[in-house]
Amino acid sequence: MNTKTKKEELLEFYSLPVEELVKIASKITEKNHDKRVEFCSIVSAKTGKCPENCKYCAQSVHYRTDIETHPLLSVEEVKKCALEAKQNGATRFSIVTSGKGPDKEDFSKLAEMIRAIKDIPGLQACASLGILSEEQVKELKDAGMTRYHHNLNTCKSYHEQICTTHTYEERVNTIKFAKKYGIEVCAGGIIGMGETREQRVEMALELSGLEPDSVPVNFLHPIEGTPFAAHKDAIDEEEIIKTLAIFRIALPHAVIRYGGGRTLRLSPENQQLGVKLGVNGLLVGNYLTTVGTTPDEDRKMIERAGKMLAND
Repeated sequence: MNTKTKKEELLEFYSLPVEELVKIASKITEKNHDKRVEFCSIVSAKTGKCPENCKYCAQSVHYRTDIETHPLLSVEEVKKCALEAKQNGATRFSIVTSGKGPDKEDFSKLAEMIRAIKDIPGLQACASLGILSEEQVKELKDAGMTRYHHNLNTCKSYHEQICTTHTYEERVNTIKFAKKYGIEVCAGGIIGMGETREQRVEMALELSGLEPDSVPVNFLHPIEGTPFAAHKDAIDEEEIIKTLAIFRIALPHAVIRYGGGRTLRLSPENQQLGVKLGVNGLLVGNYLTTVGTTPDEDRKMIERAGKMLAND
């Protein structure tokens, strides 16, 4: 009788040669997904001055960084960004704000933004607004939000090494509220923050238990002024490819999505390899406080990987 736990099995996968692990992940992807890759895009509708102390984040008031901050954008500005994202091939557009969660005044305006995006044909309205109450989640669903993005960021055992101003449980509860009201969930994390392989496996399994529709994998972009600025060599490219494969094995039915930091941490060839093994969602365009690749470059990359854009 095999008494190995799922955690032990995934850790054993990590020890395989990268070529073998890529083959295993690719077969799982072929079994559960077609060749389409989903593009999504975001707008940082409110940037900086966040009271939380997440050690990776340039937007925290606890650290001195050089990012530009701004209050909540207008509904018209956000709609303009959404229309541009659609032209670039995005089928989903997410409103992202800094802070633990929106205040009453901002929330009303954010709901209006959701309604404006919902009315754009061919574009799904998403949001990433921090920790929400059950009532706020319900109101956003009524406004037309179809997917909520809320990362675990890391596993439960490593959370307090990342942030102490909110709890891991608060993040999980927000995800559960979204699922309760039939909203799709986009929940993933950041790798390369000093966590161990075991903790990456823990995060993959914790995410699997929440059954998210989309799992963004972000790669730490060390930013001067933050406590994690020194983590420049915390993870290499082979380890990233192995981690993407592990996430595909642990989450066979979810969209595995490239989030922020991939252009810093992965060569173009390895970004393409990630798509081949199972990354079937991409965050395209510029990110919250860093610059990404152009949508046209990403189109060419997925074509070279033998895949196609979801709305082509």
